[in-house]
Amino acid sequence: MTSSCSSTAPPVECARSLETTRRSRLGDAADYGYCASHSRFFWGFRLHALFALDGTPRALALTSPKIDEKTVCLQLVARCERQPGQVLIVVGDKNFCGRQFEIDLQALDATIHRPRRKDEKGRGPHLAPIRQRIESIFWTAKDILGLERHRARELHQLRVRLACRFAALAAAVALNHRLGRPSRSLACYTA
Repeated sequence: MTSSCSSTAPPVECARSLETTRRSRLGDAADYGYCASHSRFFWGFRLHALFALDGTPRALALTSPKIDEKTVCLQLVARCERQPGQVLIVVGDKNFCGRQFEIDLQALDATIHRPRRKDEKGRGPHLAPIRQRIESIFWTAKDILGLERHRARELHQLRVRLACRFAALAAAVALNHRLGRPSRSLACYTA
């Protein structure tokens, strides 16, 4: 039996101006990082997450942008609950590569599916539909859940606000399952 999850880590920006970063109460925890999808540097955190294909959050971690994504992915996979013998299939970016990383995932009863890198031979799996769903889940987090407009001024506020928003997302998906609606039909909950 298998279970699929997607792994991704969008930035959670906390300030833009240098003056704000200096006087912020998040200064002890936040750090500078680079977001390749936006082609810019940011000051804040990365939100690492594992989601089921229906959009239900399985594991979350708020980290410094300088921490290796593969290390955080292994920690998140280790935290995911599943039945004995159930293999977790993780879909990730091209960066989730390396022999040791794959060995560590196998030790956790998980496998990684990712696009092929340019320096690798052969063809990688066709992941476009799943990757589109991953982007859709994070667009929901950014737009409907206000991930980019969190307005937290302290670390505990940021954690609480993110936890509340993802708990609301999980509740909406669970309610949609019970009502027979598409799992990610969230318009009726945001009006």
